[in-house]
Amino acid sequence: TELIEAAARAGEHELATVTVDQLAARTRACGTDYALGLEARSRALVTDDAVAADALYREAIARLGCTRMRTQLARAHLVYGEWLRRQRRVTVARAQLRTANEMFSAMGAEAFADRAARELLATGEHVRAPSPATSWELTGQEARVAELAGDGASNPDIAAQLYISRRTVEYHLHKVFTKLGINSRYQLARALKRSS
Repeated sequence: TELIEAAARAGEHELATVTVDQLAARTRACGTDYALGLEARSRALVTDDAVAADALYREAIARLGCTRMRTQLARAHLVYGEWLRRQRRVTVARAQLRTANEMFSAMGAEAFADRAARELLATGEHVRAPSPATSWELTGQEARVAELAGDGASNPDIAAQLYISRRTVEYHLHKVFTKLGINSRYQLARALKRSS
């Protein structure tokens, strides 16, 4: 999908189209909303027919919206918004770009959030930067993981209690440490009290 988007943006239409066909062979075999959503988004990037492209972008958003892959959903909103702006459908583009910007900002994907913000500015909309306090707040899941870890629970224990994988626990703890400015589990309890 990265190659398809890069080729489409660079005007390498043949490369992008061939790569979409290769992707489609895999996505259709698996048939999940995630796979078919990626295919629809990718196919929209190389489609010349505006009506077909619009339908494909909408399908991508609908399918990816049924998954837990929020980054890919945000990217679908972003490329759809960019396409809508080029089609001079500014009002609809703003809604898609605003959604992408908010999603990327919430997940800390600053480069993509900036890209969405630049597109929003191009539509004439003013974009407010997220407040520092908001960008450093713990999400609900991060707070639960941090609280359990601060109480002495191990990563496997936290994973079992929250029904998530150990890698997800590690991911959340890494984000918690970064947000709280600490580097060990032993500092968690004090840092959590200080931040509340």
